[in-house]
Amino acid sequence: MLSLSNDQLDVSILAPVADRALLGSRYCTGGYIYEVSDRQKGVITSGPGYPVEVPPPVFDGQGLPEAFPSFLWPGVDSVAPDFQPSVGTRMLVIGVGFVRSTRPEEFRLMPVDEPCRWTISRPASGIRMETSQEFEDWSLGLTRDVKLVNRSVISTTTLRNVGRVPVKFRWFPHPFFPDPRGECCKYNVPVTIPDHVGYELLDNGWIATRHERPWTRAGYFLSLNSDATDRLVTLQRHPKLGTIVATCSYAASWLPIWGNIYTFSFEPYLSVSVVPGAEHSWSITYDF
Repeated sequence: MLSLSNDQLDVSILAPVADRALLGSRYCTGGYIYEVSDRQKGVITSGPGYPVEVPPPVFDGQGLPEAFPSFLWPGVDSVAPDFQPSVGTRMLVIGVGFVRSTRPEEFRLMPVDEPCRWTISRPASGIRMETSQEFEDWSLGLTRDVKLVNRSVISTTTLRNVGRVPVKFRWFPHPFFPDPRGECCKYNVPVTIPDHVGYELLDNGWIATRHERPWTRAGYFLSLNSDATDRLVTLQRHPKLGTIVATCSYAASWLPIWGNIYTFSFEPYLSVSVVPGAEHSWSITYDF
């Protein structure tokens, strides 16, 4: 693994080749933040099975991974929710490489035929990974920058479209933190939630876990209702640190949350179409 360290935090980042056994088809393989530790309080990130399942199944992952859940495939709007290619279809996943589609029930096992290749450099206080990907009329350059500044971990992504057609995609961070039980997260934008078995919106604006039913490994997923256009700021409860602040450089196009008996995660989606000759940059900053 690669690492960033200072006198307060240690950040472990997966190496795309040496740590390939910990990578799969779901998360971007460049700049994958696998673990963050506080020098005084120990590990402060988590995962769907952490600390019981170590290492985790690659689809589940752990730490602060990020994902491009849209597949590039000719003639299909891969952002559409009903996109289901036939089994064995070769598709491009941004930040991962070429994959082969599987039956929906085997999605977690979707194989990577040809992983993308990353060039790694070490600018001041950070790690940069760069790759190029081509498929049919698509051609793109992708840069992942992870920086550690005091108690802030800053993850920035830049996508450059050097092809002949727009690159339309969705992206989201999937940070995993220890399940706080009770208050989980709060946003700087108004949200509402339907009646739900797992979560409730408290009068003070915090989303909290409910315990009328037992929490298991499967956990509970919930899509929040929000039409805010401001950049998203999330307050996240943490059993060791009290509160973590995560600041996105963008307004979330979709805002689900998920948690289970081990972990809790907020997932602010970004939806973008980058025209030929243009680039788009975005970031999420975690203040620990």
